[in-house]
Amino acid sequence: MCVTAVESRPAGVALTPSPGGHRPFGARVKAFVALTKPRIIELLLITTVPVMFLAAQGVPDLWLVLTTTIGGYLSAGGANALNMYIDRDIDALMDRTSQRPLVTGMVSPRECLAFGIALAVISTVWFGLLVNWLSAALSLGALLFYVVVYTMLLKRRTSQNIVWGGIAGCMPVLIGWSAVTNSMSWAAVILFAVIFFWTPPHYWPLSMKVRDDYARVGVPMLPVVATNRVVARQIVLYSWVMVIVSLLLTPLGYTGWFYTVVALLTGGFWLWEAHGLQGRAKAGAAGAKLKEMRLFHWSITYVSLLFVAVAVDPFLR
Repeated sequence: MCVTAVESRPAGVALTPSPGGHRPFGARVKAFVALTKPRIIELLLITTVPVMFLAAQGVPDLWLVLTTTIGGYLSAGGANALNMYIDRDIDALMDRTSQRPLVTGMVSPRECLAFGIALAVISTVWFGLLVNWLSAALSLGALLFYVVVYTMLLKRRTSQNIVWGGIAGCMPVLIGWSAVTNSMSWAAVILFAVIFFWTPPHYWPLSMKVRDDYARVGVPMLPVVATNRVVARQIVLYSWVMVIVSLLLTPLGYTGWFYTVVALLTGGFWLWEAHGLQGRAKAGAAGAKLKEMRLFHWSITYVSLLFVAVAVDPFLR
C-alpha cells in the first residue's frame, strides 16, 4: 500500500529478460516474496493478532498466534500473487507497479499462477489442520473474494471497487477471532465494520496521488471519475462513520477506558486530517498543495494504534 519507486523510463516498457536470460537465484527469491506484497500483509496481521488478544481477554495461546499468523501470510500472499497474475497487463502500464516481478520478467505468468494457487491450497489446509476449519473457510473466502469479486469483477468496472472489494481486507479480523473461539461475536463484526469503513478513506488519498496511473489503464477509481471535492466529501463521510463504529465496542461491554481514549484521540485526529483535505479540495488546491498523502500515511498509523489498543485493553480492565 505504498507508492513504489520506479526507474526513469516510459510507462509500459517492461524490462522482460530475453528467453534463456540470466535470472539470479537471489533475485528470483526476492521476486517470489514480492508477489505476496509483504507491506500489505503487515497491515492484515496488525488487525489479526490484536483481535486474538481481545477474544482471549488476555494472552492467547502463542502457538495458535504463530500458526494463525503464518496461515494468514500464506493466504494473503496467494491472493496477492493471483492479483498480480490477473493485473499483469495494466501493471506494465502504471508507474507505481512497473517494477512488479511479472512486469520485469523475473517471474513468468505461469510460475506466478502456480505459486498463487499453491499458496491458496496450502494456507487453507494449514488453517484447517492447525487452527480450525471455520478460520480455514474464512481465509479461503477472503482469498476468493479478493481475486474473483474485486480483481476480476469490480476493479475495472466501477468506482466503488475499493469499497466492496475492501471486504477481503476486513476478513483477518474475523479470522483472528474465530482462531481463538471457533465462533463469531459482535465484537468481531464491529471491528470488521471499522476496517470496512476505513478502507475507502485510506486508499482514496493514494488514488488521488496516482490518478494519472489509473486513468491511463482505464481503472475507474473514484478520483479518476470524480473531482477532488467529491472524493474529499466521500472521505469525510466514511471517516465519520468509521470513528462512530469504532466507539461501539465500549458501550457493548467489549472494551474499557483505554481503548475508548485511544479511539477518541486517534479518531479525532483522523477527522481533523479528513476535514483539512476537504477544505483544501474545496479551495481548489491541486498537486503538492492538496497534501492528500498526509491522510494516507496517518491512516496506517491510525489502524495500528487502534488495534494495539484492542490488544492492550483487556489487561487494563
